Amino acid sequence: MATVNLGSIKFKWKGTYAGGTAYTIDDVVSYNGSSYICIQASTGNLPTNATYFEQMSSAGTNGTDGTDLTTTLTTQGDILYRDGSGLVRLGAGTSGQLLTTGGTGANPSWTTVDSGGVIQTKYYAFNNTLSQSSETMTDLGSFSLSITPTSTSNKILLSVYFGAIQSSGNTSAFQYTRNGSAIGIGVANGSTYRASFLIQGTSYSATNHAYGTAHAFIDDPQSTSAITYKIQAATEDGSALYVNRAVDDYTSGQIYGAYTSSIFMAQEIKA
Repeated sequence: MATVNLGSIKFKWKGTYAGGTAYTIDDVVSYNGSSYICIQASTGNLPTNATYFEQMSSAGTNGTDGTDLTTTLTTQGDILYRDGSGLVRLGAGTSGQLLTTGGTGANPSWTTVDSGGVIQTKYYAFNNTLSQSSETMTDLGSFSLSITPTSTSNKILLSVYFGAIQSSGNTSAFQYTRNGSAIGIGVANGSTYRASFLIQGTSYSATNHAYGTAHAFIDDPQSTSAITYKIQAATEDGSALYVNRAVDDYTSGQIYGAYTSSIFMAQEIKA
């Protein structure tokens, strides 16, 4: 062990050790990440030779006593965290994701934000007028729209508003169809007629009055393929159904005979 006179400490930094340099007492060099002080003048003796040098500090070992962060963190957005054995890199997530902890004993991770609510909306708006007569379910005008769900677990909310009226005091029945098959209709009960919703006809004395109705239904298609939804209608005794107007096309300017608009809408709802 070297004896140092505290009254004459005068370290002289010489930089990285060079084999051809003559070193004298109190010269300090670096070698393989550690630092050494010369305790006996010499040339060509490595700093690890305890006869000529004494170690002042020791370099850590990457991955054991320390981590070289410049090689661990390689990309903008990287995050450093400790797993079960050491420091590791978590690469950047995708845009909009949040960093989530798994709690004690678990590694953090990126999580996609649960947007919830409405994923997409498709609609068909009808501002003209039409009339239709059929005792069997028939496509109602052009009330049709297509939507492609993004997940098999999501639902489709169908909603409709009609400015519609049935003539002669009769009733009209409506149903939704998905790719041609009826959905959202009442349960089977013998020969009882099944429909999604109904509207009542005008009285004989109020044929110049227009009426409206609204309805909604949640479908569970369990699909990510394109789906076509339509509305079909059937009328009692084949009498006329009118859309966006009264039975009598009343033009005197009274509110009760107003023309209206209708809308059919499909919204994908996150499960």
